[in-house]
Amino acid sequence: MTAPSREWVTIPVPGKERKQWQIDVTFLMSSWRCIFGQGCQGVLTEPAPELVEGCCSYGAHESEVKVKDKVEKLAKKLGDDEWQFKSIGLKKGVWKKAAKDEWQTRLHKDACIFLNRPDFEGGPGCALHVAALEAGERPMDWKPDVCWQLPLRLEDKLDDEGYMTSTLREWKRRDWGAGGEEFHWWCTDSSEAFVGKEPVYKYLREEIVELIGQQVYDHLVALLERPKWTPLPHPAVKRR
Repeated sequence: MTAPSREWVTIPVPGKERKQWQIDVTFLMSSWRCIFGQGCQGVLTEPAPELVEGCCSYGAHESEVKVKDKVEKLAKKLGDDEWQFKSIGLKKGVWKKAAKDEWQTRLHKDACIFLNRPDFEGGPGCALHVAALEAGERPMDWKPDVCWQLPLRLEDKLDDEGYMTSTLREWKRRDWGAGGEEFHWWCTDSSEAFVGKEPVYKYLREEIVELIGQQVYDHLVALLERPKWTPLPHPAVKRR
């Protein structure tokens, strides 16, 4: 029998008998961190660290109208020193229709319109992220949902009996659709990205709390920090 390579915890939702959380403990206990601009090879079909695009090459998809509108309003507040392509973004619009009830941030020069490139005076990176930090606010409150959630993935599944299971796990290649398997590199597959000084459940605390709520997060932390427990290493780390 093959030994398990990943651990999960299941947490019932207090006060709701027909809902539970299923959480990927192996990823949350790992040392993954974002290495944008620090060895990230991007998500193209060939390695391209020199482009410093990270996972911004294809634009961000969004289905929530309130998030779409929020990003549009924030874009108008960005300064020329914060957003390299401000004039183009405001002229053409920062979103384009991707499908029914779904939008995608406009692409410019083969990447997201909000992505400042290495030749920008302010340096490479997401204009929304940079502006949020300069304003003393959380980047997750400025960016499209998928941008601040990556590499976390939240899925809800309702069974035939009306029981809801919400799963929090790492974002995998398959979550990008058919093109994900063509990526030369993806960070949660690669040991190069598992270099953090603290586990993911601490490193991405604000994002996780936003997704599962403070009460469930506190319960999760109590489980993860229990004594006399050695978690399984992440598969990407085991391959080193």
